[in-house]
Amino acid sequence: MRALLTALAAVLASTAWASETVNLPLTQARPQTTRLGLEMVLQAAHEHPDVLAATRQLHAARADVLAANRAPTPTLSSSLSTVDLKNSPSGGSSWRPGNMDKSVGIDWQWERGGKRALRTEKAQTLVQAADADRQEVRLLQSVGAQMAFYDLLTAHQRLQVFRELAQSAEQLAENARIRWVNGDVSAQEASRTRIEALRAQADTQTAMLEYQQASAGLGLWTGLKEPANGWTFEVRWPPTTVSEVITPADLMNGPWLEARSDVTAARLRLSAANQAVALAQSLRVTDPVVGTSLENTPDGFGNTSKLMAVRVSIPLVHQARYDGEIGRAVAEAALSQDLLDRTRQRALNEMVTALQARQANAERLHTYEEKILPDALRVAEQTEMAYRRGGLPLTDLLDARRTLRAVQLDVLTARGAYAKAWTHWQLRQSATRTP
Repeated sequence: MRALLTALAAVLASTAWASETVNLPLTQARPQTTRLGLEMVLQAAHEHPDVLAATRQLHAARADVLAANRAPTPTLSSSLSTVDLKNSPSGGSSWRPGNMDKSVGIDWQWERGGKRALRTEKAQTLVQAADADRQEVRLLQSVGAQMAFYDLLTAHQRLQVFRELAQSAEQLAENARIRWVNGDVSAQEASRTRIEALRAQADTQTAMLEYQQASAGLGLWTGLKEPANGWTFEVRWPPTTVSEVITPADLMNGPWLEARSDVTAARLRLSAANQAVALAQSLRVTDPVVGTSLENTPDGFGNTSKLMAVRVSIPLVHQARYDGEIGRAVAEAALSQDLLDRTRQRALNEMVTALQARQANAERLHTYEEKILPDALRVAEQTEMAYRRGGLPLTDLLDARRTLRAVQLDVLTARGAYAKAWTHWQLRQSATRTP
């Protein structure tokens, strides 16, 4: 039992960011296992289709800038006309080239009111917003992937604990069977140890299912598939000691809020909405169309005259012509302001909750690792020794083992919860260090 307790304590020992290799014994032989660590997980998360889609949205927004920064295309026009289709003054068919009026002209819309500059400025602002969206998607993928990794690592270590406990229960049941055959224990006591061994096997099967589900969850965030011969884990648990002390008041007064990518995207979209209002208001400034043409006109007697014409057309727009477009742009700007306010409030609540979760889980993990687990290991070892010497009944031994198992699983749960809370806080904070 001492060797078993030592092995279980080693599984649960904190590594504080010290790298180690833990093999998952799903099969007896594991040649060429794939090493899975945080760097591999983050790299796969950054190549996720959601990140690629956000990158393509950024490329599309950059293309919109090229489309917006263009003047209206000039229009080329030409015409052929004749005076009389039946009788030509110069004789012959009216469709002869010499009897037809010919003209070639070009027209160009003169944009006024700064429409092109406003369109371009709005498109450039949306490019910045799309880039902030891409950063936000990339960050969320990193957070989700790291949390899935720690879920998988916790499930792996839980499976190890259950397998060690199942092996110990099987040994206890076999020893009880031999002692029952020799007449040292009762049949009821031997049956109870066999029941405990079967329950341990059932718990191991449940732990295996949880591990498989955690592996599938990691695949959703990263696209990684577990190889046939299993993973080899690079374990890097976060440190429980924090050098900097941050309070919720520091978060509310700090410049980090406006530096968050989601708040930045919402703020830029508000700016783009205000630019859209100015663009809608510029529609009331009329855009005249200026054109010129060159005409070749026959006089019917074999002579032609060349004429040059200049023309200007101006739309007749009254003051209320674009009230609908302006009203919609103003309403969308108000919606963008509401979205920015909600995003700021949600970001503040998220950071305060993440800070509180990190601190609470760190204290919980410290209590389990430094106080509860050592006591549980000591009590289990003493109970095992006393049972072997005949000083305690089987009931006390089984109760001590159940208590130790519960504590060990609580330590793993606390460590996984702290790792996920630390990941969420650390990634968010590192992304908002500069305003």
